[in-house]
Amino acid sequence: MQEMVSLMVESTSKMIELWDEKTRNSEGILEVKVEDDLKSLSADIISRACFGSSYAQGEQIFLKLQTLQRVMSKVPIGVPGLRHIPSKHNREIWRLDKEIKAMILKIVRARRSPTYEKDLLQLILDASKSYEESDGDHLPADVSPEMFIVDNCKSIYFAGHDNTGLTASCELPNDGMLRRMKVLTIIIHETLRLYPPVAFVVREALQDTSFKGIEIPKGTNIEIPIPILHQQPELWGPDTYQFNPERFAKGIAKACKVPSAYIPFGTGTRTCAGQNFAMTELKVVLSMILSRFTFSLSPGYQYTPVRAWC
Repeated sequence: MQEMVSLMVESTSKMIELWDEKTRNSEGILEVKVEDDLKSLSADIISRACFGSSYAQGEQIFLKLQTLQRVMSKVPIGVPGLRHIPSKHNREIWRLDKEIKAMILKIVRARRSPTYEKDLLQLILDASKSYEESDGDHLPADVSPEMFIVDNCKSIYFAGHDNTGLTASCELPNDGMLRRMKVLTIIIHETLRLYPPVAFVVREALQDTSFKGIEIPKGTNIEIPIPILHQQPELWGPDTYQFNPERFAKGIAKACKVPSAYIPFGTGTRTCAGQNFAMTELKVVLSMILSRFTFSLSPGYQYTPVRAWC
């Protein structure tokens, strides 16, 4: 983990040095579209950490995923079967998804050596292999080892880029420092509660089932709206719509009545494998930025959420 933290620090330092230079040239005040710079930073960090020496290919995958997310964000909600219609919009989604899978699998299939570098992709490969060899837990019946790898790579990119040089006197973050950042941790958790990076968790019923009197046929897609789940008063209390990081002061288990209702990184067997990586990245990036700059909203700022699925 320390190697990945060092990588995050190196990438973040470059962005901060650029901001610092621009700030000096503008008399100490700089208007910056933070979203664009942070997405570029996350792309750099995730591509290097996940794909290692295949970094250039990782960047191309990231750009394709960004395009796919923009296209998917325009899909109407609540129309059953719409995603199966071969419309121009859906054909574009299918094409992009096919290209992304092929790009990821090309890198995966090239990794035959057991001594390959231990980047994030290799850890996912090892996890997939352990599932195959295990006599206990196995991958879900509808998930092949290759799809397990592809889905986790896609999830890491989606979560990583939407969630997320210094002066010589600033102490750079390390693994030990990150574990002690209790206040920053609860602030991140509360931010992810109110503004989760993924709007829906979508799961398909693999067999006919009945849930609280509702008959769910096999093949039905079930969408769990994460922002609504994260803001249910009966789960989170009367202050559910308020930004209150202290609700996480005693951990996620004590933050609400049903801890499993907090799912910013998904849930179940397909929980994002990169959630610890994403939390570490957030801590590194935020701690480094906040140690150097102060911020206020630009008068022209408008909040425009974009939907994403997991």
